Amino acid sequence: MAYRDHIIQEGTESTETVMLYTLSTCIWCRKTKKLLTELGLGYSYIDVDLLDEDDQDEVMAEVEKHNPASSFPTLVVNEGEKVILGFEEGEIRDLT
Repeated sequence: MAYRDHIIQEGTESTETVMLYTLSTCIWCRKTKKLLTELGLGYSYIDVDLLDEDDQDEVMAEVEKHNPASSFPTLVVNEGEKVILGFEEGEIRDLT
């Protein structure tokens, strides 16, 4: 689980655990980060493409548990209680 050292925390702690899996080059991933910040939601994220191969494999196994298609962004709330695939602005706003 060495990839956990690369997880970045944004915003303040919240009652929900929000984990965002992204690619550094993905515009929809950047829009999702921006929206979460604008809404004042605390979240953690990891840019999967910036990890070394072993860490990428580990993270992708985690992503595939929630998103078999392995698309980005993948937003996991409360360890899978809710999963939002892609930039779904309405669903993200409903988290507030």
